[in-house]
Amino acid sequence: MPGNPLTNPQWAQQFADTVERVVGLVRDNATVRAVQVVRGLVFGLVIGLAGIAAVILTTILSLKLIQKIVNIGGWIDADSSVWVSYLVLSTLLFIGGVWCLSQRSLKEAS
Repeated sequence: MPGNPLTNPQWAQQFADTVERVVGLVRDNATVRAVQVVRGLVFGLVIGLAGIAAVILTTILSLKLIQKIVNIGGWIDADSSVWVSYLVLSTLLFIGGVWCLSQRSLKEAS
């Protein structure tokens, strides 16, 4: 009888191969998924921090650029160009916020 472990001389080797295959399959599935999750978290965190830094640096750059543009004609001194740049940028951001608010979709009441 080939299924009887007492009479099958290859039973121990087949059993060890089966255990090794199953354990390897479980380990590979668990580690691959865990590595994917950790990579997603790390890359998401890095992209999020880089995005925050990009927004901050873009805001600073736009303020300095507006100050230089306002100060080109010489009509406004350097100190006044600072608050003018704040006013211009805040107006642009306000208009962008109002536009975004108008584009949102509201759920209809039933």
